[in-house]
Amino acid sequence: MSKKVKHITIDPITRLEGHAKIDIILDDSGKVKDVYLQVPEFRGFEKFCEGRRVEDLPRITPKICGVCPMSHHMASAKALDMAFGVEPTSVAHKLRELMYNAYVFEDHTLGFYFLQGPDFVVGPSAPPAERNILGVISKVGVDVAKEVIKHRSYGQQMLQILTGSKIFHAVAIAGGVSKGLSEEDRDKMIPWAESCVEFSSFTQKIFHDVVLENKDYVDLILSDTYNLVSYNMGLVDKNNKINFYDGHIRVTSPEDKEFAKYEAKDYLEHVAEVPIPHSYVKRTYLKKLGLEEGLYRVGPLGRLNASEGMTTPLAHKEYEKFYDVLGERPANQTLAYNWARVIEQLNAAERVLELLNDPDITSDDFRTFATKTPTEGMGVVEACRGTLYHHYKCDEKGLAKEVNLIVATTNNKFALEKSVEKAARGLIESDKPDQGILNMVEMSFRAYDPCMACATHSLPGKMPLLINVYDHNKTLKRKIQRE
Repeated sequence: MSKKVKHITIDPITRLEGHAKIDIILDDSGKVKDVYLQVPEFRGFEKFCEGRRVEDLPRITPKICGVCPMSHHMASAKALDMAFGVEPTSVAHKLRELMYNAYVFEDHTLGFYFLQGPDFVVGPSAPPAERNILGVISKVGVDVAKEVIKHRSYGQQMLQILTGSKIFHAVAIAGGVSKGLSEEDRDKMIPWAESCVEFSSFTQKIFHDVVLENKDYVDLILSDTYNLVSYNMGLVDKNNKINFYDGHIRVTSPEDKEFAKYEAKDYLEHVAEVPIPHSYVKRTYLKKLGLEEGLYRVGPLGRLNASEGMTTPLAHKEYEKFYDVLGERPANQTLAYNWARVIEQLNAAERVLELLNDPDITSDDFRTFATKTPTEGMGVVEACRGTLYHHYKCDEKGLAKEVNLIVATTNNKFALEKSVEKAARGLIESDKPDQGILNMVEMSFRAYDPCMACATHSLPGKMPLLINVYDHNKTLKRKIQRE
């Protein structure tokens, strides 16, 4: 008779947006048999949006997530541009890109220092109570922590000026934006942007000093445990340089060849979704390759691999160092996401400064008025976590009758599962791994900076429900469960 199958459950997994767990099943010999990355929460925003006036969606969809509302806001507005058949003015595009890069800067600052950084600054095997922003502060010093807080604040204050809100934005509309930028506010923001560029350069130094100068960390990054061969996806401009706000979606192969390049309106010809039984997050794949072969990655590492460089000078120098150190292109090292993230932070800060110094940025020509009844529209942006699609179909009254959102973490779900599985197989050697080993398994998904709350939009079948009924002595009296 075989032994009872053993489970190792990491629940909840930590330092991510949303909720998820990892269930690892061992065979009789104690080897890893199966690994499941499960996302048990459900939000259902696609259904919430049906029947609404389509022009309201740029104000509704940002509520999906308090961490990345700007990405949903902007993808939604770009979908409206197409649905209403209206092209924003050049100034409108510049203002949108300005606010979008301010968002990328402050979000990547959060990601690196608060979520991924503790694994390297404090150490992957440090006690859990120390693997957080407080542990980072104890290592790098209070003065550095103040700089982190100050510069995240600069990003948020710029968004407050540009959009009227630090979090849930309501400025991008069909054909442009609803408010412009005054000379006074532009002059106020320029010193902040200059400081953000300096801070981003300082962040590069921290990464080099703390991570790249540590042989153990470099060996970890380069190890097979954290290596996943995949296709890569990201938005690029006409020169195949990274662009967070606009461009064509470019997909490159594991051999670093261009596999596809397409506009948002053609995304369904290239990307397919399928529900999976153990998670509320769908799995996506490249349609032309099929479910098993169509594995791809998005986000900072996917974008760097799918592009041919950054658009700003300091960030492009770091881009070149990135591939020199890693020694291959594309870079398949999952933990390299963390380095790619801070390179993008620098690119975003530089681009904010460039746009603020553009003489057109304070022009009043920031909107083209829509005059047609909306029909169908698709919008795409690069959320901090990867490529984000919004797709709306309207009825004859201009109400949303179909809404499809493929968010960054959905695009990454297949790669996330494979990365977690590979880390578990490479690290777990017994049925009682210590907390340091389990944290190193978590590092395989944490590098992607996933947002599970954004990703859970479709409901395959009924949602499981478990209610525990307790008496006044906190004794469990009854369980009510729906499978």
